Parts: sequence; structure tokens; C-alpha cells
Amino acid sequence: MKAFRLDEIDAERAANDGAYLQFLRERNMSVGLYALDAGRSDPQQPHGQDEVYFVVSGRASITVGTETTTVGRGSVVYVPAGTPHKFHHITEDLRVLVVFSPPEG
Repeated sequence: MKAFRLDEIDAERAANDGAYLQFLRERNMSVGLYALDAGRSDPQQPHGQDEVYFVVSGRASITVGTETTTVGRGSVVYVPAGTPHKFHHITEDLRVLVVFSPPEG
């Protein structure tokens, strides 16, 4: 078993001065924590993997392809591989678990 605490992962991410920290990588998937502070813009580009976002905390909008929705704690969003997507209108610091399948990178 592998078990993690989000507060420890977020502290490690912040200590490494990055918005994203991958903390689990297995044969068929990887999982990371993505953080964007309120007012920030999301610089990400489409990925070659399917993604699932689970919003741990914060509030924002996300556009996936041509569809936009508001997300907050507990929201789950699926993004197909290669689809343009961005978080925007981040009104509360955003912390999102990201699951890539197959693993990122």
C-alpha cells in the first residue's frame, strides 16, 4: 500500500517552487497535485494522456474544449487526451488532484 497526506504533498510542492507535483507513478497511471493561487492564470497545454481532475479546495472555472463550467471542492472533471483545457477566473486558491492515464511523461 501507498498512502499520502495532501497537506504534506502540498508543502513539498510549495518547497519545490512548482505549481505541480507528481507524487505517485504506476504502470497505468500517475497522480499529482496541481495548485493555482487566486488570480493566477493556468499555463498548461493539452496532454497526451486522459486526465481526471478532483478539486480538493478552491473555486474556479474550467474550459475543456468549447465547454466551460464552474468547479469547487468535490468537483470532478474528465479531460480527454489532446483536448485544450484551462482553469480560469480562480477566485479561491485552487488545489486539484490530477490523475493521468497512462502515466504522464
